[in-house]
Amino acid sequence: MEFTKKFLRAKSPCADGFRWFSRNVEDGTGYQEALDTLVNAGRVEDACWLLAQFGPTSAVLAVDALEAEAIVFAGTVEVRGSIDVATVIQAGRSIRAGGGLRAGRAIVAGEDIRVAGGIISQGTLQAGGDVRADWGVEAEGSITCAGDLRAGWDVVCHGALQLKGGGFVGQNLLAHGLVECGKGLRVGGHLTSAESLRVGQGIVVGGAITGVAHLEAGWGIKAGECIHTQGAIKAGESLCAGGEICAGPGYGVYAGLNVQQETWEACAQVWSRERPEGLRSGMWLGASPLHPEIDRSRACAMPSRQ
Repeated sequence: MEFTKKFLRAKSPCADGFRWFSRNVEDGTGYQEALDTLVNAGRVEDACWLLAQFGPTSAVLAVDALEAEAIVFAGTVEVRGSIDVATVIQAGRSIRAGGGLRAGRAIVAGEDIRVAGGIISQGTLQAGGDVRADWGVEAEGSITCAGDLRAGWDVVCHGALQLKGGGFVGQNLLAHGLVECGKGLRVGGHLTSAESLRVGQGIVVGGAITGVAHLEAGWGIKAGECIHTQGAIKAGESLCAGGEICAGPGYGVYAGLNVQQETWEACAQVWSRERPEGLRSGMWLGASPLHPEIDRSRACAMPSRQ
C-alpha cells in the first residue's frame, strides 16, 4: 500500500495532521514507512489513527529484543526476548514475546497478545483476541479483551475489566472497576472488586469473593471461602461457599434465577456455613461445600464447559 495526499484526504484526517503529513511524507511512501515516520516524529496518536483507518497487514516484525519510545506496527510483532516500550505499543495483528511485555501508556493488539513472562501496562491493555501471560497481568487503566484472558499469576486491573470470552487467573484477581465477563470466570486465589461483577456463565474461586458491589452469574457461583458483597448476590443456578454468604445491608441472595422452582433441590442449591440472611430464592442445604454432589452438579458451573 502506498500513500498519496488524495488517498489520505479521503479518510477525513484532522487539519493539523493532514498538513504535517503533506509536508513530511512524500506521495508513494509505503504504509509501514509512513507509520514509522509519524512515530519517529513523536506523532504516535496520528500513527495509531492511521493504523485504525487502514487496518492490519500480514507483515511480521521479528527481533531478539525490543526497547523503544513507541511502536506502531501494522502486522505482527514477534520478540524472542522481552518488550519494553516507554509509551505505546500497538500492533495491527498479534504481539508475542518470549519474555515480558511492558508499556508506559498503552498496549493494543488487533488480535492476540501472548507472552512467556508478565504484562504490565501503566495505562490501558486492549486485545482483539486472547490475552495470555505465563506470569501476571497488571494495568493501571482498563483491560478490554475480545477473547479469553489467561494469567498464571495475579491479574490486577485499576480500571474496568471487560472480557467477551472467559477469564482464567492462576492466583488472585483484583479489580478496581466494573468486571464483565461473557463466559466463565475461574480464579485460583481470592477475587476482590470495588464495583459490580457480572459473568455470563459460572464463577469458580479458590479463595474468597469480597468487596464486590453486586455479584451476578448466569450459571452458578462457587468459592472455597466466603462470599461477601456490598450489594445483591444473584446466581442463575446454585451457590456454594466454604464460609458465609453475605449480601450487603438490605440486599438479597438469589439462587436458581434461571431454572424452574420445581428443580431448586437439584439446580438451585445453596451451600454455606450458615443460612444466608436475606435468601430470597434457592434451597439452603447446609455447610457441605465439598459434598460430592456439589462438585458434580452445575452448582459449581465450571467455566471449562464454555
